[in-house]
Amino acid sequence: MASNGSSDYALFPQSMIPTSASSSLPEGYTLRPLRRSDYSRGFLTCLTDLTWIGDITESAFEERFDWMATKGKDWYYCIVVDDGSRIVATATMIVERKFIHDFTMVAHVEEVCVAASEQGKGLGLIVIQALNATAKNLGVGKLILDCSKENVKFYEKCGYSIAGQQMELKYTN
Repeated sequence: MASNGSSDYALFPQSMIPTSASSSLPEGYTLRPLRRSDYSRGFLTCLTDLTWIGDITESAFEERFDWMATKGKDWYYCIVVDDGSRIVATATMIVERKFIHDFTMVAHVEEVCVAASEQGKGLGLIVIQALNATAKNLGVGKLILDCSKENVKFYEKCGYSIAGQQMELKYTN
């Protein structure tokens, strides 16, 4: 989705997230797509409860957001929970279009995070269910994710099952 001259816009249309996905949110919380302005609403601060982020400036965040919204359009779906003043939960889905299995689409779930101060409110389940429903509406054939052993039971509650092993090859840049 292009900005259409506006300095703030969503990564994808709100209408792609089923309204039912918001039904169990605490009062005053909103489930929505990531917005270009979410740097100032603490999006990266929320992610620091998941992993190391690095020193990312607002302009660098906006540049990456703009790339995802234009060149990565229809690939990147980042959903956030906003408590009215800051981002308190997030999850991202990257859609891969394949040649195999009759041109199926596979979605990779990434960067699932709930701010430490907000854990225990069911927000992780809500963002995963929102991604699951969005993927189904897009026609995705399956969703996959990698998680630690400690998080397996959580993802099983979300409908996922163990399906193999993860491998990696790391590069140092």
